[in-house]
Amino acid sequence: MSTVLITGANRGLGLEFVRQYTAKGWQVLAACRSPERATELNELAKQHTEIKLLTLDVTKESDINALAQQLNGQAIDHLVLNAGVLGDDCATLGDMTQAKWLEVLTINTIAPALLIQALRDNVAASEHKTIIGISTRVASISDNSSGNMYSYRTSKAALNQILVSAAQNLREQEVKTLAIHPGWVQTDMGGEKATFTPAQSVSGIINEAEKLTLEESGSFRVFDGTSIGW
Repeated sequence: MSTVLITGANRGLGLEFVRQYTAKGWQVLAACRSPERATELNELAKQHTEIKLLTLDVTKESDINALAQQLNGQAIDHLVLNAGVLGDDCATLGDMTQAKWLEVLTINTIAPALLIQALRDNVAASEHKTIIGISTRVASISDNSSGNMYSYRTSKAALNQILVSAAQNLREQEVKTLAIHPGWVQTDMGGEKATFTPAQSVSGIINEAEKLTLEESGSFRVFDGTSIGW
């Protein structure tokens, strides 16, 4: 049985990842800050024994290290780095502070890097050997024509760089990485007027991850497979 670990698994895209990987027959390691309060996630776990709930506050390095110890020897085919924040209160000139910046960078950039570091051997021990970072088109420097979203753009551009570096460093172990834009999705972050449903986005992301080759490792794509300029 293939195994996926999903961060931020309690809502939005994370919860949809849990649903779709479960439907595919995978073992699902669903990680979030407070699993005991994740009502929908708990309901899914009651219905499907292949879902295992894990406690992970990505802002705490101790939680990341504890998770790695807990999963020692566990192969992880897909590592889905989904947990993230939009950084609305650190988006424009005049609103930025050091504390707000550090909060966004900790969640969107540093946590994924530490998770890759902590779980790289788990991924390398699997069959699919794939790390998926949920990025965004607005991380593209060449595509930035409107400004603003300072902390979000920057934190996700840095995430892309992390994924490209990991693609290089883990190539000998045949581990692949993918930075992917999920589209404008109807979640708490995207809002009700967004273009795509979580089901459409997640289905596309999983499809792209499953067909990713080692030669394509480190790519930056939309969930429909379209490439994005850096």
